[in-house]
Amino acid sequence: MKSIRLRDGKERSLLRGHPWVFQGSIAKGGGDAGETVRIEAHDGKFLGWGAISPSSQIRVRAWSFDEAERIDEAFFERRLRRAIALRARLGLASDGQRLVHGEADGLPGLIVDRYGDTLSAQFLAAGVERWREAIASQLLAITGLQRLYERSDSGVRGLEGLEPRSGWLRGDGATALTITEHDMALGLDVALGHKTGYYLDQRDNRHRFAQLVRQLGCQRVLNCYSYTGGFSVAALKGGAGHVTSVDSSGPALEQARENVRRNGFDDAASCTFADADVNGFLREALKRGDRYDAIVLDPPKFAPSAAHADRASRAYKDINRLALKLLEPGGLLMTYSCSGGIGAELFHKIVAGAGHDAGVDGYLVERLEASPDHPTTLCFPEGEYLKGLAIIVRA
Repeated sequence: MKSIRLRDGKERSLLRGHPWVFQGSIAKGGGDAGETVRIEAHDGKFLGWGAISPSSQIRVRAWSFDEAERIDEAFFERRLRRAIALRARLGLASDGQRLVHGEADGLPGLIVDRYGDTLSAQFLAAGVERWREAIASQLLAITGLQRLYERSDSGVRGLEGLEPRSGWLRGDGATALTITEHDMALGLDVALGHKTGYYLDQRDNRHRFAQLVRQLGCQRVLNCYSYTGGFSVAALKGGAGHVTSVDSSGPALEQARENVRRNGFDDAASCTFADADVNGFLREALKRGDRYDAIVLDPPKFAPSAAHADRASRAYKDINRLALKLLEPGGLLMTYSCSGGIGAELFHKIVAGAGHDAGVDGYLVERLEASPDHPTTLCFPEGEYLKGLAIIVRA
């Protein structure tokens, strides 16, 4: 068994159960991409078993901290069964669910979502790439499904020295699917959609948005970065009279239109679909004197790491400032950041600064996060990537 030995004082995070070992923490040792290595403290004491990635700054991702545990096919079966059993216990209100959430489930780099009778998976790190075939077979055996689509086409694979890859890993057939989420029917495509096909992390936030739109009597709703219209359908379900969906992707807006129709609403009478840059749209809306009762801001990742936080902070502040100026007194803003480089406290400060610049104050009525099938563990706070605020503008 190959091993790596850490520099003196670099073992503390592993002793606390954190699964990452950075390149600069390693004194000596190595291995082939994805190979399991023994992780040792500077004095040779066992710390864990991990998968090595010679191309990545995160040089090793820990599988286990138990010296007696073997990293073999049975190990992955145990981890997969544990992750899938947790989702069954949660009683999620959807047949679209995240079954495996990387480090949180003890499987760094592996993402698996279920969309009805189809699994969609991402193998994003060298370790799970090495065990890809075994994991695929076990996923189908555990779930009883026959179709698994692979979406290992994320740019993060390049950091691992891995080429992008997508296509059917098991089974075949249509990639356009429909799932039920709370009381909404939503279409997606596992081959063409973002991530594994859809954003399941916002499931409960979409449902909560529908509730708040109804409770607050919001009629004019603006959904920015609308993608395929999940928040737009939620607004209509909540009784909104008209919803404007803004996105820079024409195909995504067409899917949003289909989702509106799929749920029984007249897309021509109740919706506007704007193929536009959100920042530019907000500025033009302000010039026109448009006003809204509720606005959703769910932008893409502005800060993939802390190094991008300053630039991302300015971008978040700008769109939130514009949105707050467009809201009627008593109006609702649901605003999000999915940037790992922007923590919850910083995001709150950014939105507070946006309110100050807009001359608007508001009540923070809820803090929002990812749906519970996207868990964060106590030992891996970096997993808490999605954070949101629900704000009612003070009259």
